[in-house]
Amino acid sequence: MKIRIANRQKQTKIDSRRIRGKVIRLLRLIDCAEKEISITFVDDEAIRLLNRQYLRLDKPTNVLSFSLEEGECGKVNPGLLGDIVISVDTALRDARLGGFTLEEELLFLIIHGLLHLTGYEHVGTSRANALKMKKREKELFLALTTDDARFD
Repeated sequence: MKIRIANRQKQTKIDSRRIRGKVIRLLRLIDCAEKEISITFVDDEAIRLLNRQYLRLDKPTNVLSFSLEEGECGKVNPGLLGDIVISVDTALRDARLGGFTLEEELLFLIIHGLLHLTGYEHVGTSRANALKMKKREKELFLALTTDDARFD
C-alpha cells in the first residue's frame, strides 16, 4: 500500500502522519489495502480551478476524486486507485458549520472521495444508491473515530 499525501496550501497545518494512519485503516476496511492512493490538500482557489476544468463548475468544492481505474487506461495499472483533492478552506468552513474538528471533516472527505474511487455515487444516480453511499460513509467514519485511538 502506497499513500502519497501532499499539502499544497499554506494557511492550515495538516497532520499528515495521523491522516496516513487513518487512511491505512480505511483502505483495509474497504479491502483496498494493496492499492495506491494520492491525497492532496489545497486551498479554495486551486480546487475551484480543478472543478472548472474537469466538471465545468466555476466554484470551489470540498473534495474531488479522480479515479485511475476507470476509462480506457483503467486496466493499465490496477494497483493505482486514484487521486483525492480536498480544499482545506472549504473543509474548515464545513467543520465549523457542522460542529466537527478539522481532522474529522478531512477524514469524512477522504472517506467520501475514496468511496467515489471505488464506485459509489450520490449525484446522477438513484436515491437508493445515494443512500447506500451515505450509509457506508457513516459506517466507515464511525469505525475510524470510535474505540480506535490506540491504533493512531
